[in-house]
Amino acid sequence: MSDKITIPDEVIINKIYVIRGQKVMLDRDLAELYGVETKQLKRQVRRNIERFPSSFMFELTKEENEELRSQIGTLKQGAHFKYPPFVFTEHGILMLSSVLNSELAVKMSVQIIETFVQLRKLANNYEEIMSKINQMESRNNEQFSEIYEVLQRLLSKPEEKPRTQIGYKKG
Repeated sequence: MSDKITIPDEVIINKIYVIRGQKVMLDRDLAELYGVETKQLKRQVRRNIERFPSSFMFELTKEENEELRSQIGTLKQGAHFKYPPFVFTEHGILMLSSVLNSELAVKMSVQIIETFVQLRKLANNYEEIMSKINQMESRNNEQFSEIYEVLQRLLSKPEEKPRTQIGYKKG
């Protein structure tokens, strides 16, 4: 096997969901990427449950499961979740590779974690860019308001004073 698995990052990114404010991946998606059955993955997790605190892995509630199903869209026949899935955070994914104990799982975990890191960098860059845009907008708004006032003065009609008539007055 080569040192790096060649699955496009987009494939991994499309399998990352935000649940309870955390970026997570579903047990079935991880099982597919690791080349194992979902029930085997879950069995290994249950055997090693002490390695998976709630910050690493949690089971979805019925409501979360229904919401997730609606996000995913129409599932093909037989592709429904019989039981609520386990979802794994970045740390849980790392721990999962040690529990599954296969070369593929280790290499796939490395690629998944690298994808999480790239997403975090993008999010940080996005926040920095938005902050800079907001700073520029606030400065430009002040400058624009001054420009706007000058334009208003130039474009506004001067107040019309009553004119004194010139010429003959009818008497």
